[in-house]
Amino acid sequence: MPDFKKSTSPLIQLSGVILFSVLISGCQHLVFFPDVSENIAAPEIHSGAELKAIETHEFQLTDGQNMVGTIAAVNTFKDDTLSDIARHFGLGYNDISIANPGIAPWTPEPGSRVLLPLQFILPDTPHKGIVLNLAIMRLFYYPKQQPDKVFTYPVGIGRQGWSTPLGSTTIVAKKANPSWVVPDSIHKEYAQKGDSLPRVVAAGPDNPLGLYAMRLGFPSYLIHGTNKPYGIGMQISHGCVQLYPEDIEVLFKKAPVGMPVQIIHQPYLTAWDQDMLYLEANDPLPKWAYKKSRLKKQLLKQLRQISSKRKVDIDWKKVDRIIQRADGIPTPILTQSQDLADIAANAVQLEHPEQLYQQPVVGELKDSDWSALVASFDNETEAQQLATMLNHQGPIIPARKVRKDNAYHVIAGPFKNKKEVNAVAKRIRMDFEIDVEPLKPRLISEN
Repeated sequence: MPDFKKSTSPLIQLSGVILFSVLISGCQHLVFFPDVSENIAAPEIHSGAELKAIETHEFQLTDGQNMVGTIAAVNTFKDDTLSDIARHFGLGYNDISIANPGIAPWTPEPGSRVLLPLQFILPDTPHKGIVLNLAIMRLFYYPKQQPDKVFTYPVGIGRQGWSTPLGSTTIVAKKANPSWVVPDSIHKEYAQKGDSLPRVVAAGPDNPLGLYAMRLGFPSYLIHGTNKPYGIGMQISHGCVQLYPEDIEVLFKKAPVGMPVQIIHQPYLTAWDQDMLYLEANDPLPKWAYKKSRLKKQLLKQLRQISSKRKVDIDWKKVDRIIQRADGIPTPILTQSQDLADIAANAVQLEHPEQLYQQPVVGELKDSDWSALVASFDNETEAQQLATMLNHQGPIIPARKVRKDNAYHVIAGPFKNKKEVNAVAKRIRMDFEIDVEPLKPRLISEN
Protein backbone atom coordinates (compact mmCIF):
# COMPACT_ATOMS: atom_id res chain seq x y z
CA MET A 1 0.00 0.00 0.00
CA PRO A 2 1.44 3.41 -0.90
CA ASP A 3 2.20 5.91 1.83
CA PHE A 4 -0.72 8.36 1.64
CA LYS A 5 0.63 11.60 3.08
CA LYS A 6 -1.64 14.45 4.02
CA SER A 7 -1.34 17.45 1.75
CA THR A 8 0.07 20.76 2.93
CA SER A 9 -0.63 22.35 -0.45
CA PRO A 10 -1.98 25.94 -0.37
CA LEU A 11 -4.53 24.70 -2.90
CA ILE A 12 -7.07 24.10 -0.16
CA GLN A 13 -7.11 27.81 0.63
CA LEU A 14 -8.07 28.82 -2.89
CA SER A 15 -11.52 29.38 -4.27
CA GLY A 16 -12.86 27.80 -7.42
CA VAL A 17 -12.50 31.05 -9.33
CA ILE A 18 -8.82 31.37 -8.47
CA LEU A 19 -8.19 27.76 -9.37
CA PHE A 20 -9.88 28.07 -12.71
CA SER A 21 -7.99 31.26 -13.46
CA VAL A 22 -4.78 29.25 -13.82
CA LEU A 23 -6.24 27.16 -16.62
CA ILE A 24 -4.85 28.02 -20.04
CA SER A 25 -7.42 28.75 -22.70
CA GLY A 26 -6.20 29.27 -26.23
CA CYS A 27 -6.95 32.12 -28.53
CA GLN A 28 -5.22 34.73 -30.63
CA HIS A 29 -4.60 32.88 -33.89
CA LEU A 30 -6.86 30.80 -36.12
CA VAL A 31 -5.68 28.95 -39.20
CA PHE A 32 -8.09 27.97 -41.97
CA PHE A 33 -6.56 24.66 -43.08
CA PRO A 34 -8.34 22.60 -45.74
CA ASP A 35 -11.07 20.91 -43.73
CA VAL A 36 -11.08 17.13 -44.10
CA SER A 37 -13.65 16.63 -41.36
CA GLU A 38 -16.56 18.87 -42.31
CA ASN A 39 -18.97 16.08 -41.43
CA ILE A 40 -17.73 15.63 -37.88
CA ALA A 41 -20.60 15.07 -35.46
CA ALA A 42 -21.69 18.30 -33.82
CA PRO A 43 -22.23 18.48 -30.04
CA GLU A 44 -25.72 17.61 -28.88
CA ILE A 45 -27.99 20.61 -28.33
CA HIS A 46 -29.88 20.62 -25.08
CA SER A 47 -33.60 20.73 -25.82
CA GLY A 48 -34.48 22.18 -22.41
CA ALA A 49 -37.81 20.33 -22.48
CA GLU A 50 -37.66 19.71 -18.74
CA LEU A 51 -37.36 23.45 -18.04
CA LYS A 52 -41.15 23.70 -18.04
CA ALA A 53 -41.35 26.78 -20.30
CA ILE A 54 -38.68 28.75 -18.44
CA GLU A 55 -36.73 30.56 -21.14
CA THR A 56 -32.96 30.55 -20.82
CA HIS A 57 -31.58 31.76 -24.18
CA GLU A 58 -34.30 32.91 -26.57
CA PHE A 59 -36.70 35.70 -25.63
CA GLN A 60 -39.48 37.61 -27.35
CA LEU A 61 -39.07 41.40 -27.56
CA THR A 62 -41.67 44.11 -27.92
CA ASP A 63 -41.01 47.75 -28.80
CA GLY A 64 -39.29 49.52 -25.93
CA GLN A 65 -38.73 46.35 -23.92
CA ASN A 66 -35.37 46.31 -22.13
CA MET A 67 -35.70 43.42 -19.68
CA VAL A 68 -36.40 39.76 -20.40
CA GLY A 69 -36.63 36.50 -18.50
CA THR A 70 -37.73 35.24 -15.10
CA ILE A 71 -36.03 34.64 -11.76
CA ALA A 72 -36.25 30.93 -10.93
CA ALA A 73 -34.92 28.47 -8.37
CA VAL A 74 -34.04 24.78 -8.16
CA ASN A 75 -33.05 22.50 -5.28
CA THR A 76 -29.75 20.66 -5.48
CA PHE A 77 -29.33 16.89 -5.70
CA LYS A 78 -26.41 14.87 -4.39
CA ASP A 79 -23.22 15.44 -6.43
CA ASP A 80 -24.52 18.67 -8.01
CA THR A 81 -22.23 21.66 -8.33
CA LEU A 82 -23.27 25.23 -9.03
CA SER A 83 -21.34 24.98 -12.31
CA ASP A 84 -23.42 21.98 -13.41
CA ILE A 85 -26.64 23.81 -12.58
CA ALA A 86 -25.40 27.00 -14.27
CA ARG A 87 -24.61 25.25 -17.55
CA HIS A 88 -27.90 23.37 -17.59
CA PHE A 89 -29.87 26.59 -17.23
CA GLY A 90 -27.80 28.80 -19.52
CA LEU A 91 -25.88 30.68 -16.85
CA GLY A 92 -22.18 31.29 -16.25
CA TYR A 93 -20.17 30.65 -13.11
CA ASN A 94 -20.30 34.36 -12.24
CA ASP A 95 -24.10 34.49 -12.56
CA ILE A 96 -24.83 31.61 -10.23
CA SER A 97 -22.06 32.00 -7.66
CA ILE A 98 -22.69 35.71 -7.04
CA ALA A 99 -26.45 35.15 -6.78
CA ASN A 100 -25.92 32.36 -4.22
CA PRO A 101 -23.12 33.58 -1.91
CA GLY A 102 -24.14 31.23 0.91
CA ILE A 103 -23.76 28.05 -1.13
CA ALA A 104 -20.41 26.29 -1.61
CA PRO A 105 -19.94 26.23 -5.40
CA TRP A 106 -18.29 22.80 -5.61
CA THR A 107 -19.82 21.06 -2.61
CA PRO A 108 -23.38 22.34 -2.09
CA GLU A 109 -25.50 20.52 0.46
CA PRO A 110 -28.19 18.36 -1.18
CA GLY A 111 -31.53 20.15 -0.97
CA SER A 112 -30.00 23.63 -1.11
CA ARG A 113 -32.27 26.12 -2.90
CA VAL A 114 -30.28 27.71 -5.71
CA LEU A 115 -31.47 31.01 -7.15
CA LEU A 116 -31.29 31.10 -10.95
CA PRO A 117 -30.86 34.72 -12.16
CA LEU A 118 -32.55 34.15 -15.51
CA GLN A 119 -33.79 37.72 -15.80
CA PHE A 120 -31.61 40.07 -17.83
CA ILE A 121 -31.58 43.83 -18.43
CA LEU A 122 -30.47 44.44 -22.00
CA PRO A 123 -27.40 46.61 -22.55
CA ASP A 124 -27.96 50.30 -23.30
CA THR A 125 -27.08 49.94 -27.00
CA PRO A 126 -28.99 49.63 -30.27
CA HIS A 127 -30.58 46.22 -30.66
CA LYS A 128 -28.37 45.25 -33.55
CA GLY A 129 -26.06 42.33 -34.23
CA ILE A 130 -24.02 40.98 -31.32
CA VAL A 131 -23.55 43.02 -28.16
CA LEU A 132 -21.13 41.72 -25.53
CA ASN A 133 -21.27 43.28 -22.06
CA LEU A 134 -17.96 42.41 -20.43
CA ALA A 135 -19.13 43.61 -17.00
CA ILE A 136 -21.66 40.78 -16.78
CA MET A 137 -19.83 38.33 -19.07
CA ARG A 138 -22.88 37.91 -21.28
CA LEU A 139 -23.51 38.15 -25.01
CA PHE A 140 -26.76 39.38 -26.60
CA TYR A 141 -27.59 38.55 -30.20
CA TYR A 142 -30.27 40.50 -32.07
CA PRO A 143 -31.09 38.67 -35.34
CA LYS A 144 -31.70 41.08 -38.22
CA GLN A 145 -34.46 38.92 -39.68
CA GLN A 146 -36.22 38.56 -36.29
CA PRO A 147 -36.43 42.03 -34.73
CA ASP A 148 -38.85 40.69 -32.12
CA LYS A 149 -36.28 38.33 -30.60
CA VAL A 150 -33.06 38.37 -28.60
CA PHE A 151 -30.75 35.47 -27.83
CA THR A 152 -28.38 35.62 -24.87
CA TYR A 153 -25.46 33.45 -23.78
CA PRO A 154 -22.94 33.52 -20.92
CA VAL A 155 -19.31 33.87 -21.98
CA GLY A 156 -15.77 33.55 -20.73
CA ILE A 157 -13.55 36.55 -21.43
CA GLY A 158 -9.93 37.71 -21.18
CA ARG A 159 -8.17 37.47 -17.87
CA GLN A 160 -5.97 40.13 -16.27
CA GLY A 161 -3.20 41.08 -18.66
CA TRP A 162 -5.11 39.62 -21.62
CA SER A 163 -8.22 41.80 -21.59
CA THR A 164 -10.93 41.46 -24.21
CA PRO A 165 -10.96 44.77 -26.14
CA LEU A 166 -13.80 47.29 -26.13
CA GLY A 167 -15.23 48.80 -29.29
CA SER A 168 -17.14 48.10 -32.49
CA THR A 169 -16.12 45.47 -35.05
CA THR A 170 -17.65 42.75 -37.23
CA ILE A 171 -17.45 39.02 -37.79
CA VAL A 172 -14.95 38.71 -40.65
CA ALA A 173 -14.71 34.91 -40.98
CA LYS A 174 -16.20 31.68 -39.63
CA LYS A 175 -14.68 28.21 -39.30
CA ALA A 176 -15.99 24.85 -38.10
CA ASN A 177 -13.42 22.43 -36.64
CA PRO A 178 -10.73 25.13 -36.47
CA SER A 179 -7.05 24.51 -35.89
CA TRP A 180 -5.25 26.67 -33.35
CA VAL A 181 -1.98 28.34 -34.28
CA VAL A 182 -0.31 28.86 -30.92
CA PRO A 183 0.96 32.45 -30.53
CA ASP A 184 4.52 33.12 -29.42
CA SER A 185 3.23 34.78 -26.25
CA ILE A 186 1.48 31.57 -25.18
CA HIS A 187 4.53 29.46 -26.07
CA LYS A 188 6.50 31.72 -23.76
CA GLU A 189 3.89 31.36 -21.00
CA TYR A 190 4.06 27.57 -21.20
CA ALA A 191 7.86 27.61 -21.32
CA GLN A 192 7.93 29.55 -18.06
CA LYS A 193 6.04 26.63 -16.51
CA GLY A 194 8.47 24.11 -17.96
CA ASP A 195 6.16 22.90 -20.71
CA SER A 196 5.85 23.26 -24.46
CA LEU A 197 3.09 23.32 -27.04
CA PRO A 198 3.08 22.35 -30.74
CA ARG A 199 3.01 25.17 -33.28
CA VAL A 200 -0.48 24.10 -34.37
CA VAL A 201 -3.16 22.24 -32.39
CA ALA A 202 -5.51 20.36 -34.71
CA ALA A 203 -9.26 20.17 -34.20
CA GLY A 204 -10.23 17.78 -31.42
CA PRO A 205 -10.68 17.46 -27.65
CA ASP A 206 -7.36 19.16 -26.89
CA ASN A 207 -8.13 22.22 -29.01
CA PRO A 208 -9.10 25.16 -26.76
CA LEU A 209 -11.08 26.76 -29.60
CA GLY A 210 -13.69 24.01 -29.47
CA LEU A 211 -15.61 23.05 -32.63
CA TYR A 212 -16.54 26.52 -33.89
CA ALA A 213 -14.75 29.85 -34.21
CA MET A 214 -15.71 33.27 -35.60
CA ARG A 215 -12.91 35.73 -36.30
CA LEU A 216 -13.48 39.37 -35.35
CA GLY A 217 -12.19 42.46 -37.08
CA PHE A 218 -9.97 43.07 -34.05
CA PRO A 219 -6.72 41.32 -35.05
CA SER A 220 -6.16 38.01 -33.25
CA TYR A 221 -9.52 37.98 -31.43
CA LEU A 222 -12.25 35.36 -31.86
CA ILE A 223 -15.64 34.29 -30.59
CA HIS A 224 -15.28 30.54 -30.19
CA GLY A 225 -16.18 27.41 -28.28
CA THR A 226 -14.04 25.78 -25.62
CA ASN A 227 -12.82 22.44 -24.36
CA LYS A 228 -13.01 23.84 -20.82
CA PRO A 229 -16.72 24.67 -20.54
CA TYR A 230 -16.68 25.24 -16.80
CA GLY A 231 -14.62 28.39 -17.33
CA ILE A 232 -17.65 30.14 -18.83
CA GLY A 233 -18.56 33.08 -16.63
CA MET A 234 -14.92 33.72 -15.69
CA GLN A 235 -12.03 35.84 -16.83
CA ILE A 236 -10.07 32.91 -18.19
CA SER A 237 -9.02 33.38 -21.81
CA HIS A 238 -6.17 35.13 -23.57
CA GLY A 239 -8.62 37.80 -24.71
CA CYS A 240 -11.03 35.86 -26.88
CA VAL A 241 -14.73 35.35 -26.13
CA GLN A 242 -15.68 31.78 -25.25
CA LEU A 243 -19.12 30.13 -25.22
CA TYR A 244 -20.37 26.76 -24.03
CA PRO A 245 -20.01 24.20 -26.87
CA GLU A 246 -23.79 23.93 -27.26
CA ASP A 247 -24.18 27.73 -27.41
CA ILE A 248 -21.44 28.50 -29.91
CA GLU A 249 -22.95 25.93 -32.30
CA VAL A 250 -26.26 27.81 -32.32
CA LEU A 251 -24.66 31.26 -32.61
CA PHE A 252 -22.24 30.05 -35.30
CA LYS A 253 -25.15 28.92 -37.47
CA LYS A 254 -27.20 32.07 -36.90
CA ALA A 255 -24.65 34.90 -37.07
CA PRO A 256 -23.44 35.69 -40.61
CA VAL A 257 -20.09 37.03 -41.70
CA GLY A 258 -20.30 40.82 -41.70
CA MET A 259 -22.55 40.98 -38.62
CA PRO A 260 -21.69 43.97 -36.38
CA VAL A 261 -20.23 43.21 -32.95
CA GLN A 262 -20.11 45.77 -30.16
CA ILE A 263 -18.10 45.08 -26.99
CA ILE A 264 -18.98 47.25 -24.00
CA HIS A 265 -18.52 47.45 -20.24
CA GLN A 266 -21.78 48.43 -18.50
CA PRO A 267 -21.92 47.24 -14.87
CA TYR A 268 -25.05 49.26 -13.98
CA LEU A 269 -28.21 48.69 -16.00
CA THR A 270 -31.76 50.04 -15.65
CA ALA A 271 -35.05 49.09 -17.26
CA TRP A 272 -38.76 49.76 -17.00
CA ASP A 273 -41.14 46.83 -16.79
CA GLN A 274 -44.88 47.18 -16.15
CA ASP A 275 -44.53 50.68 -14.65
CA MET A 276 -41.72 49.57 -12.36
CA LEU A 277 -38.11 50.74 -12.57
CA TYR A 278 -35.45 48.06 -12.12
CA LEU A 279 -31.75 48.33 -11.36
CA GLU A 280 -29.15 45.66 -11.99
CA ALA A 281 -25.76 46.25 -10.36
CA ASN A 282 -22.51 44.42 -11.01
CA ASP A 283 -19.01 45.17 -9.83
CA PRO A 284 -16.85 46.63 -12.61
CA LEU A 285 -14.19 44.23 -13.86
CA PRO A 286 -10.79 44.70 -12.17
CA LYS A 287 -9.44 46.60 -15.19
CA TRP A 288 -12.14 49.26 -14.67
CA ALA A 289 -12.37 49.10 -10.86
CA TYR A 290 -10.83 52.57 -10.58
CA LYS A 291 -13.89 53.92 -12.42
CA LYS A 292 -16.41 52.54 -9.93
CA SER A 293 -16.97 55.84 -8.11
CA ARG A 294 -17.47 57.71 -11.38
CA LEU A 295 -19.78 55.02 -12.77
CA LYS A 296 -21.85 55.15 -9.60
CA LYS A 297 -22.16 58.95 -9.86
CA GLN A 298 -23.28 58.61 -13.47
CA LEU A 299 -25.90 56.06 -12.44
CA LEU A 300 -27.26 58.23 -9.63
CA LYS A 301 -27.45 61.22 -11.98
CA GLN A 302 -29.37 59.11 -14.49
CA LEU A 303 -31.78 57.90 -11.80
CA ARG A 304 -32.41 61.45 -10.58
CA GLN A 305 -33.26 62.49 -14.13
CA ILE A 306 -35.65 59.54 -14.47
CA SER A 307 -37.27 60.40 -11.15
CA SER A 308 -37.81 64.01 -12.19
CA LYS A 309 -39.01 63.26 -15.71
CA ARG A 310 -41.35 60.40 -14.77
CA LYS A 311 -42.38 61.98 -11.45
CA VAL A 312 -41.67 58.77 -9.50
CA ASP A 313 -40.15 58.25 -6.06
CA ILE A 314 -36.98 56.17 -5.91
CA ASP A 315 -35.92 54.35 -2.75
CA TRP A 316 -32.34 55.67 -2.58
CA LYS A 317 -31.37 53.47 0.36
CA LYS A 318 -32.37 50.45 -1.69
CA VAL A 319 -30.31 51.75 -4.60
CA ASP A 320 -27.27 51.89 -2.31
CA ARG A 321 -27.92 48.35 -1.09
CA ILE A 322 -28.21 47.02 -4.64
CA ILE A 323 -24.97 48.71 -5.68
CA GLN A 324 -23.25 47.30 -2.60
CA ARG A 325 -24.70 43.83 -3.22
CA ALA A 326 -23.64 43.82 -6.89
CA ASP A 327 -25.26 40.46 -7.55
CA GLY A 328 -26.53 41.04 -11.09
CA ILE A 329 -30.17 40.48 -10.12
CA PRO A 330 -32.61 43.09 -11.51
CA THR A 331 -34.37 44.60 -8.51
CA PRO A 332 -37.23 47.16 -8.42
CA ILE A 333 -36.17 50.46 -6.87
CA LEU A 334 -39.30 52.59 -6.58
CA THR A 335 -40.53 53.21 -3.05
CA GLN A 336 -42.47 50.33 -1.44
CA SER A 337 -41.30 47.88 -4.12
CA GLN A 338 -40.05 44.33 -3.61
CA ASP A 339 -36.60 43.67 -2.22
CA LEU A 340 -34.27 40.74 -2.90
CA ALA A 341 -35.87 38.58 -0.22
CA ASP A 342 -39.26 38.99 -1.94
CA ILE A 343 -37.74 38.23 -5.33
CA ALA A 344 -36.12 35.05 -4.02
CA ALA A 345 -39.29 33.94 -2.24
CA ASN A 346 -41.36 34.45 -5.40
CA ALA A 347 -38.86 32.81 -7.77
CA VAL A 348 -40.36 30.17 -10.05
CA GLN A 349 -39.50 26.82 -8.48
CA LEU A 350 -38.27 24.37 -11.08
CA GLU A 351 -38.22 20.61 -10.89
CA HIS A 352 -34.70 19.21 -10.85
CA PRO A 353 -34.05 17.25 -14.06
CA GLU A 354 -33.10 13.59 -13.80
CA GLN A 355 -29.64 14.48 -15.12
CA LEU A 356 -28.11 17.92 -15.50
CA TYR A 357 -26.83 18.61 -19.00
CA GLN A 358 -23.28 17.25 -19.48
CA GLN A 359 -22.84 16.73 -15.74
CA PRO A 360 -19.58 14.75 -15.35
CA VAL A 361 -20.00 11.06 -14.59
CA VAL A 362 -16.93 9.34 -13.12
CA GLY A 363 -16.39 5.73 -14.10
CA GLU A 364 -15.88 2.95 -11.59
CA LEU A 365 -12.30 2.48 -10.42
CA LYS A 366 -11.29 -1.19 -10.44
CA ASP A 367 -8.29 -2.85 -8.82
CA SER A 368 -6.94 -3.60 -12.29
CA ASP A 369 -6.91 0.07 -13.34
CA TRP A 370 -4.04 2.51 -13.26
CA SER A 371 -4.75 5.56 -11.10
CA ALA A 372 -2.99 8.40 -9.31
CA LEU A 373 -2.90 9.86 -5.82
CA VAL A 374 -3.44 13.59 -6.27
CA ALA A 375 -3.56 14.82 -2.66
CA SER A 376 -4.62 13.85 0.85
CA PHE A 377 -6.55 15.89 3.40
CA ASP A 378 -7.78 15.78 6.99
CA ASN A 379 -10.95 17.54 5.87
CA GLU A 380 -13.53 15.62 3.80
CA THR A 381 -14.99 18.75 2.21
CA GLU A 382 -11.60 19.92 0.95
CA ALA A 383 -10.96 16.51 -0.59
CA GLN A 384 -14.37 16.49 -2.25
CA GLN A 385 -13.81 20.00 -3.58
CA LEU A 386 -10.56 19.05 -5.28
CA ALA A 387 -12.04 15.85 -6.71
CA THR A 388 -14.99 17.81 -8.08
CA MET A 389 -12.74 20.41 -9.68
CA LEU A 390 -10.74 17.68 -11.40
CA ASN A 391 -13.99 16.20 -12.72
CA HIS A 392 -14.82 19.58 -14.22
CA GLN A 393 -11.60 20.10 -16.12
CA GLY A 394 -11.60 20.06 -19.87
CA PRO A 395 -11.22 17.31 -20.89
CA ILE A 396 -12.45 15.67 -17.67
CA ILE A 397 -9.95 14.22 -15.20
CA PRO A 398 -11.98 11.49 -13.45
CA ALA A 399 -11.46 11.66 -9.69
CA ARG A 400 -13.09 10.75 -6.40
CA LYS A 401 -12.31 10.97 -2.70
CA VAL A 402 -11.34 7.78 -0.86
CA ARG A 403 -11.18 7.49 2.92
CA LYS A 404 -8.26 5.42 4.17
CA ASP A 405 -5.87 5.53 7.11
CA ASN A 406 -7.82 8.33 8.84
CA ALA A 407 -7.45 10.66 5.88
CA TYR A 408 -9.34 11.62 2.73
CA HIS A 409 -7.40 10.91 -0.46
CA VAL A 410 -8.19 12.31 -3.90
CA ILE A 411 -7.63 9.51 -6.42
CA ALA A 412 -7.71 10.18 -10.16
CA GLY A 413 -8.58 7.40 -12.56
CA PRO A 414 -9.30 4.99 -14.10
CA PHE A 415 -6.50 5.09 -16.67
CA LYS A 416 -5.50 2.47 -19.21
CA ASN A 417 -1.75 2.62 -18.64
CA LYS A 418 1.10 4.58 -17.12
CA LYS A 419 1.31 6.81 -20.19
CA GLU A 420 -2.21 8.12 -19.51
CA VAL A 421 -1.32 8.62 -15.84
CA ASN A 422 1.75 10.65 -16.76
CA ALA A 423 -0.25 12.81 -19.18
CA VAL A 424 -2.83 13.60 -16.49
CA ALA A 425 -0.09 14.19 -13.92
CA LYS A 426 1.38 16.81 -16.24
CA ARG A 427 -1.98 18.56 -16.60
CA ILE A 428 -2.55 18.61 -12.85
CA ARG A 429 0.95 19.95 -12.23
CA MET A 430 0.41 22.69 -14.82
CA ASP A 431 -3.10 23.69 -13.75
CA PHE A 432 -3.04 23.09 -9.98
CA GLU A 433 0.68 23.06 -9.15
CA ILE A 434 0.34 19.65 -7.48
CA ASP A 435 2.69 16.72 -8.02
CA VAL A 436 0.75 13.46 -8.19
CA GLU A 437 1.86 9.91 -7.38
CA PRO A 438 1.12 7.21 -10.00
CA LEU A 439 -0.54 4.11 -8.55
CA LYS A 440 -0.09 0.76 -10.27
CA PRO A 441 -3.10 -1.57 -10.65
CA ARG A 442 -4.41 -3.42 -7.57
CA LEU A 443 -2.88 -1.00 -5.10
CA ILE A 444 -6.03 0.77 -3.93
CA SER A 445 -9.69 -0.02 -3.41
CA GLU A 446 -12.60 2.26 -2.65
CA ASN A 447 -14.43 2.12 0.69
